[in-house]
Amino acid sequence: MSSSSDQSAHPPSKPATGWKWHHKDFAQVLGADPAFQLVLSSPDTPFAHEAGVYIAADDALFVTSNRLIRDGPGGSEKTQSVQISRIDLSPTRRKDGGLATRADIPCGPIHMANGGVNYRDGILFCAQGSGAAPSGLFYMSRRAPFCAEPVVTSYCGVPFNSVNDVVVRTRDGSIWFTDPAYGHEQGYKAAPSLPSQVYRYVPGESGGSGSITAVADGFGHPNGLCFSPDERTLYVTDTDKVHGAGHVRPDRPSSIYAFDVRVRHGQPIVCNRRLFAFVETGIPDGIKCDTDGRVYSGCGDGIHVWSEGGVPLGRIQIAGGVANFCFGRRGEIWALNEHHVWRVAIASSIRGALLADLSTQAKSRKRFMSVVRKGFRSMFC
Repeated sequence: MSSSSDQSAHPPSKPATGWKWHHKDFAQVLGADPAFQLVLSSPDTPFAHEAGVYIAADDALFVTSNRLIRDGPGGSEKTQSVQISRIDLSPTRRKDGGLATRADIPCGPIHMANGGVNYRDGILFCAQGSGAAPSGLFYMSRRAPFCAEPVVTSYCGVPFNSVNDVVVRTRDGSIWFTDPAYGHEQGYKAAPSLPSQVYRYVPGESGGSGSITAVADGFGHPNGLCFSPDERTLYVTDTDKVHGAGHVRPDRPSSIYAFDVRVRHGQPIVCNRRLFAFVETGIPDGIKCDTDGRVYSGCGDGIHVWSEGGVPLGRIQIAGGVANFCFGRRGEIWALNEHHVWRVAIASSIRGALLADLSTQAKSRKRFMSVVRKGFRSMFC
């Protein structure tokens, strides 16, 4: 494991920050004394791009970098990679407001890592894959040596395109994820073998292989996804406005869609697709809900916030944009700003829906770890 603190003597200039109000109810989000705290910067590496998985027990944050493009051996064809990092946030809790520290960790079989989510005792990462390694979902331990194990790496034997983001439905432990074709467009994956879709995967019991279902299609580039606090609504972002090579199509979706989640014949389905929001600045990438049902998405100028009914409330502005973010302790958001990580202090009543039901996660942990031990055939440390 290589390590770097990123407390450079010449850090990159601090991006401008601020608040943009659209509705008076934005006050309920910001609270009486909102603030930005720059906790980590790297002048050379866009280390803080995606994932954003907060581990409360360790006060740590796992992030994935943007694509790192380097010359190959002897000046041969350029290589592409993504780095996973663990960020220790505990120094930022000191009264003097210390800087966080970062340690790069081995990615193992997780090629071109992207999104991630808290999953039982560790993290579930999306691997976009490569020419030689599969795209799919991998479970990683949250502590050294950070062993990684495949969860699902194909749709009934057909390779995924480049799995992008993931969320877990706590009611049944099922895993929902998006699979756009960014890997092919960015030159590190073969042509797609599947449509760009949203999938639901149910881990198998007692060593079984589990089951996978395609639950939603009709997207250009399905990207971020999350559930409402009651898990009766699924939100999916479509970032078809920007294609993998950087080509911008302003006539294509830069949108958030909402779906009702209902149970039919004992299985959850999604229906009643509707446009929830359109983003004019950049694209809506990562997406989360708070426990009151408000919707947050990382966009080209920061984090946009909507009411549960789709009313724009305001924007947490960070120059350069925010691809992804996560809630931490009550009243805080960790915003990933490529070369920077920000702590955004907001109203103390605000809590992320993903971290709210820790008791539910604890109840299902024992069952899942049994599946891990019995069902996964390969382990990489």
